[in-house]
Amino acid sequence: MILAGLAVARMLSPSTLKLPNPAVATSVTERFSVYYRGLGPGTNQTGLYSMAEFLTRTRARERKGAGAVSPKVESSMLTTTGSKIPCAGLPFPKSEYDCRQQKVLEAVARAELDAIVVTAIGHLRYLTGYHGFGGYFAPFPLILAPGCAPVFVAREYDAEAVCAEGCVDEVVCYRHPGDVAKTCAEVLRQHRLQDRRVGLELGCWNLAPADVSAVQGLCPGMKVSDASHLVASVAAVKSPLELDVMRQAMTITDLAVRVFRNSVREGVSETETYAAIVGEASKVGGEIWRSVTLVFGDRTKMPHGVPTPHALRNNEPAMIEIGGVKHGYAAGLVRSAVLGRHREAESLHALSVEALESAIAAIKPGVSAKIVDAAARKVIEQSGRPGAFRHRTGYQSGIHWTERGNLSLEPAAEEILQAGMTFHLPIILFGESGHLFGCSEHVVVTDSGAEVLSRTGHNLFHAVGST
Repeated sequence: MILAGLAVARMLSPSTLKLPNPAVATSVTERFSVYYRGLGPGTNQTGLYSMAEFLTRTRARERKGAGAVSPKVESSMLTTTGSKIPCAGLPFPKSEYDCRQQKVLEAVARAELDAIVVTAIGHLRYLTGYHGFGGYFAPFPLILAPGCAPVFVAREYDAEAVCAEGCVDEVVCYRHPGDVAKTCAEVLRQHRLQDRRVGLELGCWNLAPADVSAVQGLCPGMKVSDASHLVASVAAVKSPLELDVMRQAMTITDLAVRVFRNSVREGVSETETYAAIVGEASKVGGEIWRSVTLVFGDRTKMPHGVPTPHALRNNEPAMIEIGGVKHGYAAGLVRSAVLGRHREAESLHALSVEALESAIAAIKPGVSAKIVDAAARKVIEQSGRPGAFRHRTGYQSGIHWTERGNLSLEPAAEEILQAGMTFHLPIILFGESGHLFGCSEHVVVTDSGAEVLSRTGHNLFHAVGST
C-alpha cells in the first residue's frame, strides 16, 4: 500500500480524513504517512500539495510544540508494503537486491565517493527490480548513500509501477521533466550531500548533459565524479540466481535458433521467419529480446538489420542475432546459415569459428579483458584479413542485453575476469563484397575456464538449395 507521495498526499480535505492527529507523530515521515494512509477507491480528491508545502506546515506545527524534525528522513515520501496487482512483483527475493545495493555501496566507498546517483535503466533494474519503462519520459534517479535508505526519484504517473515492480521503499515523485533536477537536488540536500563527492553515470544512457547541469546549478558545492562503470563492475559477477535465469533465457535463444535453421528455404522472408520464432517462443511462455538482427542474402551487408519482407534465394547466406529473455536478462547468440553454397560467407564463417574458439580458450579468472580480445584478433590478423574484424571481441551481458559502461573485451581493456562473469562474444566479419557473417557464443566464466551456455553448435548450417 502506498502511504505517502510528493504532490499526491492530500487527496481529501482535513475535515474528511478520519485519521490520528499528525502532531502526535515523531518524524516528518510518520506525519506525512498519516495524511495519506486510508485513502482508497472512491475518495473525493479535493486538492494536492507538494512535499515543500507539507514540510512548511509540519515546521509551523513544530514551532507550536509538536516535536522535532529529523532532517535525515524528510525525503521519505512514498512507501510500499507490497502490491496486489496481478503478475507484478520482484523476480528475485528482496535479499538479493539488498546484497546488490550493499556491494554497490562498497564500490562507492572504494571509489572514495559519498554517494552515487544511478540513472541507467539497466542498472536501475539490477538494483531495484523496476523495469524502467517509464524512464523514456525523464531520468528516474536512484540515490544510494552509506547510512541512508535508498531513495528512488520517479515520475508521479509511474509511482505505482515503481512500487509494484521494485524493492525501494522510499520513492520521491515529480510530475514534469523540468522537475527532475529540483526533486533530485532536494533529496541530495536532505541527505546532506549537496557539498559532497557524488558519482553520476555520465557515460551511460538516460542522463543528458542538461540534467547534470541542472542538478549542479541547484547544488553548486557538490563535486561530481564519473561513476559510469561502478554499478556495471558489480553487476558483471552474477549470483547463482542470476546464472539460473541466464540459462533459462538461453533455452529460449536455442529454440529461436532451431526455428531459424528449420526456416531456411527458398522464398521464405525475414519477417516470416521472425514470426515463426516468436510464435514458437510464445508457446512455451518464452520472450524474445526486442532488438533482433535477421538478414538474408545481400541484406547481410546491413549491420543490425531488422527483419523485412525480403525473401531468401538459392545460394545466399542468412544470419541471425537474437536473444531469449527472462526477467530482463538476455542471452544473445549469433548463428548463420547458407542455402546452397556461398563461398565468401563460408570462408568468413570458418575464420569466425576459429577466432571465437581461440577467445573462449583464453577465458579464465585472473586474465585481463584485453588478453581475450587479443586471442581472437591474432587469429584474424594471421589470416591476412585484419580489416575483416571491425569491432570488439565481446562484452559483459545480463539485464537489458548490455549497457553503456559495461565491461568490454577490447584491445585497451584492463579489467580482470572473475568467476561468475557472463559475456557475449559475437565474431562477425566483413567480406570483400560487403557481406557480414559469423557466429558467437554466450559464456560464463568458471573457476577453471569458460562454460558455453548454448546447446546449439556454432557450426555453419547448410540447407540444400535447388539445383
